[in-house]
Amino acid sequence: MKKNKINLTEEEVIAGGVAADGCGGNGAAEENAVTDENAGKYVLRIENLQKSFGDHEVLKDISFDVHRGDVISVIGPSGSGKSTMLRCINLLEEPTGGRILYHGTDITDKSVKLTEYRAKAGMVFQAFNLFNNMTALNNCVKPQMIVLKRSKEEATLIAREYLEKVGMSAYINARPAQLSGGQKQRIAIARALSMNPEVILFDEPTSALDPEMVGEVLSVMRDLAGSGLTMIVVTHEMSFARDVSNRVIFMDGGVIVEEGTPENIFGSPKVQRTKEFLSRVLGENNG
Repeated sequence: MKKNKINLTEEEVIAGGVAADGCGGNGAAEENAVTDENAGKYVLRIENLQKSFGDHEVLKDISFDVHRGDVISVIGPSGSGKSTMLRCINLLEEPTGGRILYHGTDITDKSVKLTEYRAKAGMVFQAFNLFNNMTALNNCVKPQMIVLKRSKEEATLIAREYLEKVGMSAYINARPAQLSGGQKQRIAIARALSMNPEVILFDEPTSALDPEMVGEVLSVMRDLAGSGLTMIVVTHEMSFARDVSNRVIFMDGGVIVEEGTPENIFGSPKVQRTKEFLSRVLGENNG
C-alpha cells in the first residue's frame, strides 16, 4: 500500500524534494499564466498572500520580494504562520488569496505545471520526507529522472556530486532507517540541490534533530548561503538568522510584524512585539 502511495504522488510532487507528501500538481503548462512586467527585478514576489483553514485565518496579507542571492530567515513564535507561508509558496497548501509570482508568472494560475516550478523552488522539510525504500543515492537520482528527464548516468553523477558536497558520499548505499536525523537532513538537502533549484525553502530544517546534530546541518546551510544560493529559511536558530541572513522577517499572528537586516532586527528592532520575542528567545538561549 505504501508503495502505491509513492507511485501515485511522485510525478506530481517529488520535484524540489517533495516526496510522498500527498499533494497534487496543476495540469500541463500553457501560455496563459498571468505575468508581471517587473519580473526581472526579483526571483519570487509574494503579494497579499492569505490562507484560511475554515474560519481560522492563518496568513493575512503577506507581501515581500525575494531577489537572487537573498538568504531570508523567517522567525517568530510557534503558530505564527511561518511554515504555512512556505507551504503556500511551494503550493503544498493552496492560498486563499493573493499571488505568488516566480519571475513574473503567477504560479497559482491553473495553467502552471507545478513539478517544473517546484524543481526551481525546492523545499527541505523538518521531517526529511525521504523515500524509505530507496538508498541515499536513489533518493537523489530518481527525482531528476522523473522531473528533469535526465538519464540515470547523468542523474547519478549529479547526485554523487551533491552528496559529497553535504558530506554524505560515504553513505550513498544506506537507506534512511540506517541514518541519523542529521544525515537524513543532509541527504534531503542534496536531493533538493540535485534538481538545480534557483531557490530553496527550508522549513525548520533542524527542529527534528538532536542538539548534537543541529550543527552539521547548519554548517551545510552556511556553506550554501556562502555559495550564493537563494534561500528562505524558517528557523528557530537565532544565530543562523543573525549571522548568515541578509534579511530577517519576524512573523506573529499571521502577519509580518517587522522586516529588515539582521543588524536592524537583532540590534535595534522598532516594534515592541519584536523586542519582546527576541528578549525571550535570546534570554532562553543564553540561559
